[in-house]
Amino acid sequence: MKNLWSDVDADVVVANYAKDGVNSDLALRVYTSRLIGGVPALVIHGGGNTSVKTTMKDFLGNEVDVLCVKGSGWDLATIEPAGLPALYREPLTQVRSWAEMSDEDMVKFQRLNLLDPASPNPSVETLLHAFLPHKFVDHSHTKAVLSVSDQKDGMAICKEIYGGKVAVLPYVMPGFSLAKATADLYDRHPDIEGIVLHKHGLFTFGDTAKQSYDRMIKLVSMAEKYIASKPAYRPQKTDMNARAAKIGDIAPIIRGACSVDNGGGDFSRLVMDFRTSRKIRTFVDSENIAKDGRRGVMTPDHIIRTKNKPLILPFAAALHMDSYKDTVAKEVSKYRKTYIKYFEKNNKKCGGIKTMLDPSPRVTYAPGLGLFGMGANAKAASVAADLAEILVATILDADRVGRYEALPEHELFDMEYWSLEQAKLGKSKPLPLAGQVAVITGGGGTIGAATARLFAAQGAEVAVLDRDSKAAKTVANECGGLGVGCDVTNTKDIDAAFRTVCETYGGVDILVSNAGAAWQSAMDEMDDDLLRRSFELNFFAHNKMAQQAVRIMKAQGTGGALLFNVSKQAVNPGANFGAYGLPKAATMFLMRQYALECGQYGIRANAVNADRIRSGLLDDKMIAGRSKARGLSEADYLGGNLLGLEVLAEDVAQAFLHHALSLKTTGDVTTVDGGNVSAMMR
Repeated sequence: MKNLWSDVDADVVVANYAKDGVNSDLALRVYTSRLIGGVPALVIHGGGNTSVKTTMKDFLGNEVDVLCVKGSGWDLATIEPAGLPALYREPLTQVRSWAEMSDEDMVKFQRLNLLDPASPNPSVETLLHAFLPHKFVDHSHTKAVLSVSDQKDGMAICKEIYGGKVAVLPYVMPGFSLAKATADLYDRHPDIEGIVLHKHGLFTFGDTAKQSYDRMIKLVSMAEKYIASKPAYRPQKTDMNARAAKIGDIAPIIRGACSVDNGGGDFSRLVMDFRTSRKIRTFVDSENIAKDGRRGVMTPDHIIRTKNKPLILPFAAALHMDSYKDTVAKEVSKYRKTYIKYFEKNNKKCGGIKTMLDPSPRVTYAPGLGLFGMGANAKAASVAADLAEILVATILDADRVGRYEALPEHELFDMEYWSLEQAKLGKSKPLPLAGQVAVITGGGGTIGAATARLFAAQGAEVAVLDRDSKAAKTVANECGGLGVGCDVTNTKDIDAAFRTVCETYGGVDILVSNAGAAWQSAMDEMDDDLLRRSFELNFFAHNKMAQQAVRIMKAQGTGGALLFNVSKQAVNPGANFGAYGLPKAATMFLMRQYALECGQYGIRANAVNADRIRSGLLDDKMIAGRSKARGLSEADYLGGNLLGLEVLAEDVAQAFLHHALSLKTTGDVTTVDGGNVSAMMR
């Protein structure tokens, strides 16, 4: 483990924060916290915590002793001083003499002693930091230490590695009891440099930020050297005598099987994140993966994000995808039944007071390919995948030392169903499009961009497709989505785009087929090439996109929505716009054909009829020309409707959202033009 401390960098951090009134203790605390948090092998996704004991002024201007400790929701890799809320030290130390304190009372007590009541909740391990006497305290969930600790005889192995430098504490669940037990252990061994919490993590401490950090790196390095001294573990690979299926083919099948049918066409869906590497393949392709892959999480904190055990699927051969879909459905059903039994057994021991979480898996091992993380959104899926990836590395290292062994099931259940986590259930309502993946063509244009932003704001994961890949990525970055360069008239581009979407998110639930362009010419003078070019973009591209989306939606088995931009030209043709109106009219009937044929699969098809929108189809030059031809100002032209209002791209986006959320509407055309009698559908 490389020591990243730099005197120069530390001085720069102290000087920069001093300008904001941050003292050197807290500045150095931020500096070393980031050094630790920036290394995934030490902490990952909010894991671990750090603290410093210093002095600050309270609201009355009095200098008081405080403990600044990592706050809830902050990541050590990017933490700022605000992420280390200050608490009055004296009251914290006084409760060490108490016999017990509930988790709920502990949280209240900690908040009661915040210097600033607007601060985030301090870490649940705040009292542990408070009870230790050192100025700086660091806590990590280091992979190397867990590889040697997550063993049947892990405590003995740690003592062999560290001798008297470290004390080892048998597992105690985080909270007041752990804080007391850790402090008592330190009191018995006051010369130690760190404490290993068995199957949980590592604490180091010191009088300076550098000393505590140096000890962390040194102790982790000792564990790494111990592991490296053992022969590499190479599990026997299972026989795979066929070509593996493609990621984009099996991801929608897994995603669909893990969805929950709420009735009425409504599904609770998960987003996926695929990972593979030589190390991952070594593990998931093992002939013993069914046994080795279900040994539990490396540290209890991870169970909330990944559940204790993954879904392990059989090898997927490319030529047997029909039967594979049935196999996946059976395996997911079996997983859920096993999880429900696990919950009922352990909940009974708790007096039956817990509320069961979703029994669907959060990690899937796919031999021949890699692993998938799954979650309510892309971020949660990425976190699950990251944790699964580091678990694989931990197990492979642990099996060099001996035999990886996680905590007993009941201990992990207590963390998964911790009262502090249970209290959060039902308090946050998911956004309307949460868990759904939306593909939006023409996403770099005005209407496409507005639709992407609105869908993302409503919880969807958006894939922005545009012929201009730079424009697609720009809009996608604004939405936290995926930007893909795609010419929708090119079949290879379309295939590649949907493959990328499935590999990124696991599938597709909504297609907004929006890309289009308008060419002008009188019909009797129109060049055949122009008409064919318009049909390629304004009709055939819509069908090619819909075909790919329907293929994926059928594999998922959770319905979906096909949404087309047909424009008012489909119902109210304009002079010299036949090249545009003809394919748009055909696209409107294409939509109805999809509604007719795909309703049996729960797939809805609807369209939006929009007019006079300042967009890629109606740019400033065209607006100026049309308004001049009618003897109108641009404002009068754009607002020349029954309501007298200019219709915006955001209004069209709202119409697409309406159809995305209307679970029992199909074959419909929604008009967005402010009122145009000639373009009314009925």
